[in-house]
Amino acid sequence: MKDWPAVLFAAWALASSSLASESKDSPTPDAEAERQVLDLDRAWADAETKHDVATLRRILDDRFVATFGAGKLYDKEGFIKAVIPDETDTTLSQDLTDRTVRVDRDTAVIIETDTVRGTDAGKAYTHIYRITTVYIRRDSRWVALAEHIVQAPLAK
Repeated sequence: MKDWPAVLFAAWALASSSLASESKDSPTPDAEAERQVLDLDRAWADAETKHDVATLRRILDDRFVATFGAGKLYDKEGFIKAVIPDETDTTLSQDLTDRTVRVDRDTAVIIETDTVRGTDAGKAYTHIYRITTVYIRRDSRWVALAEHIVQAPLAK
């Protein structure tokens, strides 16, 4: 069979075009993981705003740790107590912007800005935070393992 190089090339070209069209139509595993982690991150911010402790407990891994600036470490329950305000502090919104996501197998990192607006004892406030959060995939679902939060200066 003298034409085997031509047949081989045709088979390769057909396979390449099939793979190219599949990659355009379906998300890559990393793109799907990025979407899942971003959605979970948004659900976390919403849970804080709504004071939804049950959702926070589901999102945060049992080994979760967080730091605010250079402060002490908070475990899962300590963090929940710190971010769920008392009745005089009402978080109205959390706007997540400047989001960068990196996924490597079962680990994901999100770096973002969180602009928090609310009232405390009737007085309006706006706080801007830069946040780095590490997520891991455990038992086929993403959970937050660690977070570092730094308050950023308000833009003038």
